[in-house]
Formats: sequence, structure tokens, C-alpha cells
Amino acid sequence: MKTEPESFIRANTALGAPPHVPEIRLHLADEAHDLWLKTEEELDALGLPPPFWAFAWAGGQGLARHLIDNPDLVAGKTVLDFASGSGLVAIAASLAGAARVTAADIDPWAATAARLNAAANGVAFAFRADDLIGADEGWDVVLAGDVFYDRAMAERVCPWLTALAHRGATVLVGDPGRAYCPKEGLELRATYMVPVTRALEDSEIKRTSVWRVTP
Repeated sequence: MKTEPESFIRANTALGAPPHVPEIRLHLADEAHDLWLKTEEELDALGLPPPFWAFAWAGGQGLARHLIDNPDLVAGKTVLDFASGSGLVAIAASLAGAARVTAADIDPWAATAARLNAAANGVAFAFRADDLIGADEGWDVVLAGDVFYDRAMAERVCPWLTALAHRGATVLVGDPGRAYCPKEGLELRATYMVPVTRALEDSEIKRTSVWRVTP
């Protein structure tokens, strides 16, 4: 039997503020909750994809912080938040004054999490559940938090982000030193020390950089 997303999220998360972006409130999982320690097979039996949307990942926190501190990056512009997860970065872009924000994530549970989180922050944005890699709908700004977590993803995402930058979009990525973050084609914009969930990371603080993708 499939689990219904909204009731499950409300029952198994609590509204809290990501430590590096205390202006924003998200439905976050208690890292000690036994559900988040279950194997992928057990989660699949519940009809639940791995709950990436239930945590404020370091790349997203750093990118969200950068937008709130530098609202001119998105103010009055059309914005895509790619691999949005919880919607954290989309929320930050909305709060920073973006004209129109679209959050995109292929995880169907992320759509519900992002909607609930947007409402908790008094904002609203569109959500796309299709795979947008390779697409270009004319966004002024494209944001991607923590997308270089494995080789296959990085190999798909990097050429697309570079093409968007070449077209003229401002492309910003937040990355906490993932192994597959490219070593070229990036311009450093800021670095933050971001508190993270020990159960998911190899430390309690991740040095997180915000990069602009160069054409």
C-alpha cells in the first residue's frame, strides 16, 4: 500500500529552521527518527523514495544564504531551482524578490514537500516534476544546490549548466566539496561554513562554496 505524501510528511517531520538560513522554515526530519535509517528496500516497500526532501543539504543552505544576502541576483527575474528537494533554494529566491520561480525535482514526494514548505514561508512557486536536463525555457537565473553527488549526475548536469551560462543565464551552484564537482568552468562567489546533519555527512560542518558557472 502506497503512503500518502502530505499526511506522511506532516506526521514524520517538524517545522524547523535550517541552521545557516534561520529566516526560512522547513518541514525537516528528525535525524534520529528510525525511518531515515531504513534501507532503500524498506523505504521502497512503503512507497517512499529516499527522502532527500526532508533535509536541508549543505549546498542548498549555502546557496539559499547567498541569495538572501544578495537579492539583486534574482530580484525581478525568472528563476529555475533545479533538483529542488525541500524547495529551500526556491523559497530563498522568492523571498529575495524573484519575479517568477520554478522548482524542479523528479522525486514526486518533493513536489508535496516543496508546496508545504512554500506555504510555511508565505510564498508560492511553480513546480515541475519532469527531467529538465537539456531544456532551456529562457530562465534568467538557474540555481542548483548539491547536484554533484555522483559521477552520472555530474556528467549529465555539467554540459547543460554550461550551455545555459553560454546562452546568458546566470547559473549558480552550491557545493560542499562533493567529489564530482567540476574543477574548471566555475567562478567562486562565496564560501560558508554550514552546519549539517551528522547522520548524513562525514562531519558536523561542511565548507560550502557558491560558484557561478562560466560559459
